Amino acid sequence: QAGDVIVGFASFGKAVYENEYNGGIGSNGLTSARHDVLNKSYAKKYPESFDNSLNDEVIYCGSKLLTDIVEGTTRNVGQLILSPTRTYAPLMKMILAKHRSELHGVIHCSGGGQRKVMHFANNVHVIKDNFFPLPPLFKLIHHESQTSWEEMYQVFNMGHRLEIYCREQIAESLIEIANQFNIEAKIIGRVEKSDTPCLSITTPENQIITF
Repeated sequence: QAGDVIVGFASFGKAVYENEYNGGIGSNGLTSARHDVLNKSYAKKYPESFDNSLNDEVIYCGSKLLTDIVEGTTRNVGQLILSPTRTYAPLMKMILAKHRSELHGVIHCSGGGQRKVMHFANNVHVIKDNFFPLPPLFKLIHHESQTSWEEMYQVFNMGHRLEIYCREQIAESLIEIANQFNIEAKIIGRVEKSDTPCLSITTPENQIITF
């Protein structure tokens, strides 16, 4: 609804119920990420790992090995790409128990990335202009693939895969609940009235992309 804020819940980091640092990729982004980042040697070594009808230019077109350490972390490429998809179930169970009637929307940014909300937005302008700093894995994917920011935000969650739409008065309570699970959360945007549904995203380079 117009007047809502958007609380984003990080897809990266180490939640209390996770065993190790999570790169944040999620299962939907795995195929694209491995081809964008890993080098061509894997195509020769593991031809069963991709569709042979694909254009060779999009098959393992990066420069990295699975064992290369990712800048900004102590983890290697393989560990980050293969991070288990974070479940938000423990977090959502507590949020719903306390705030169910106050939530105007809950979006899982998967299968459409940060555009997912546009399946449900009517007569509003969704503005996402305060993302988390771009996590190391997504920086790596962008650098290796040279994919446009527009496409990156449509394919990947870019740092938060769960977002809740609500009045600003309860946002701090949602953030505090997330912190109990060691999941970073913050207000990443807002909703304004609009004659036509639209979405604006501010990139790490302060470009504004409109969908």
